[in-house]
Amino acid sequence: QVQLVESGGGLVQAGGSLRLSCAASGRTFTTWMGWFRQAPGKEREFVAACNWSGGSTYYADSVKGRFTISRDNAKNTVYLQMNSLKPEDTAVYYCAAHRSFGNNRDSGVYDIWGQGTQVTVSS
Repeated sequence: QVQLVESGGGLVQAGGSLRLSCAASGRTFTTWMGWFRQAPGKEREFVAACNWSGGSTYYADSVKGRFTISRDNAKNTVYLQMNSLKPEDTAVYYCAAHRSFGNNRDSGVYDIWGQGTQVTVSS
């Protein structure tokens, strides 16, 4: 069973950068990995996803060009590099994994989730 642990969240000023990490235990080389976020009072939303090699990536329009998802399978770690952060990026960020053939933007496809890490962007 794969387990996911996120880290790297924190408080940053608008325009700044953060890099989130998601350390996975277990066999992850065949999984799709995704990042989602949930702001207070809002539904969880898709941020980014990548396939097992990192060669195929998907991004939400709101983060495209600012965020980059990558993975290091040797370290069993997925990263989310977040640049040019905006106050509206403030949320709890979750790492997730799945092995199905569903829509990678759909949180319902993912069956393994981390505990989340808080990202706060001040204006």
